[in-house]
Amino acid sequence: MNALAIPETLTDRQAGHLRHFANLSRQPVNDWSLMQGRGAGQDDFGGYRFQLAYMAYALALAHRHRLPAAPGAFRPVFERLMDKMLLPEVWMYWARVGRGGSIFNAHLSHNYTEDWNPVGRDNIMYSAYVQSMALLYHYLFDDARYAAPGALTFKYWSYFWGGGERRFEYDENSLNEHIYWQMVESGYLGVACEPNCVFQICNQPAILGFRMHDLVTGGSTAAEVTAAYQQAWAQFGHVGDNGHFHIMMSQDTKTVRPNLGKAVWVDAWCGTLMNMWNRDFVHTHYPAQMRDWLVAGRDGALSVRSSVRPEVMGQKIVNDDSDFAWAATWASEMGDADTLAGLLSHADRYMQPTWRDDGLYFPRNDTLEDAEGNRTLVEPMAGNVLLAYASLNVPDGLWRLYNEPWDAAHFSQPALVRVDDGIDVLQARFDADARQLRFALRRSSMGPSESGVVIGRLSARGRWVLSCDGVVVARGSAGRIDSSNGFVIRPVDEGIEILIAQADPASFVMQFES
Repeated sequence: MNALAIPETLTDRQAGHLRHFANLSRQPVNDWSLMQGRGAGQDDFGGYRFQLAYMAYALALAHRHRLPAAPGAFRPVFERLMDKMLLPEVWMYWARVGRGGSIFNAHLSHNYTEDWNPVGRDNIMYSAYVQSMALLYHYLFDDARYAAPGALTFKYWSYFWGGGERRFEYDENSLNEHIYWQMVESGYLGVACEPNCVFQICNQPAILGFRMHDLVTGGSTAAEVTAAYQQAWAQFGHVGDNGHFHIMMSQDTKTVRPNLGKAVWVDAWCGTLMNMWNRDFVHTHYPAQMRDWLVAGRDGALSVRSSVRPEVMGQKIVNDDSDFAWAATWASEMGDADTLAGLLSHADRYMQPTWRDDGLYFPRNDTLEDAEGNRTLVEPMAGNVLLAYASLNVPDGLWRLYNEPWDAAHFSQPALVRVDDGIDVLQARFDADARQLRFALRRSSMGPSESGVVIGRLSARGRWVLSCDGVVVARGSAGRIDSSNGFVIRPVDEGIEILIAQADPASFVMQFES
């Protein structure tokens, strides 16, 4: 496959979305401002766990495909998102949901007792995201931080109720192993989300985690699981007679729940994720599935037609499906540039794109449509995360992350290894053939007046010349600076640090001698 042509410089929109992720990640513990959706209890599709995980996935895609030489811009944000992912507020729903009582498991409720361990059984809709985030971090940053014993610990204690501390210690390897054996015990049909409910969607992140584990350990678990998963699902098929992805399977009866209402989120979410390992199948079904719910607007804008939320047990379901944004995310993965552009055009026109602290997002709006019938509904999952993901992704972005890993040389190439919070990185790519590190920076208005970046991995590179907008600003060798002008440039432990004072973007080239 030919190399994918990706613009080297981020747009203001893309940089703004990354800044919004960073802003959300820096909010104090249990400050979930802008992230609370319409559903109660964190057990719906807009829960904090999904927002945090897909922000991390979007960071991974942006780093892998757009800014591969800027680990320092992504690493601290990723770490803060993981810290939040482990907070009790994110996973405490499981003590309730794990007891069953829904229409899909009420007849089995006598089998379940209160269970506070959020990854012990079922709950793949949380455990797989913790697993895949930890292993993505290890792969992207060549850092085994989450492999340390107890690095992934779930703990909760309150002096108001509940008795002693609840504490469950895992790490990326033990959690990966635990999920793998759950998959095996299911006959490779998948691990349940709620008791008795195996969703195709929520087993895809576990496969991503298996693949990342293979990349850092040299194993082949992902190949084993996907082959067995295909064989196990062959009797049911991934899609129904109507061509749309099945929603879930009941474990006790082995019956599938088809997507009869043609719910957008089912196709788009499953298709986005499954593309990483089942690409031909997903691409084959995509055109017909997408056609079923696209709605044409004026001047090329596109929206989607959502199915009506049903009443269940006398109550109308309240759930942040994020249909519109999942459609955009899927179009981005499929490389469907026209559909993606149409959906983003609609979002820009009717969903109030907002700049806040130099970050770009679409604020929550619970109103389905305006007086003219234009869709205006924006869930936090959509406005904070998925529309940003769609803008940051590239065609077959997950597929390429999964199937075209970096070689070992990547982690020794010169890169921006530390980036202060006040700096936006707009470009960062090392050209091994030209022996050039090209990067572009600007200072955020929210950052301190003295903010900078550190260029590292220089020890074996010899002499270099650093230029900014075509003008030589420094010369040196490895971590030594022989001369500089125009910028404050100083040696630090990791390499050399450049301080950026101006708000306007500055483009740099570090040329290494051959």
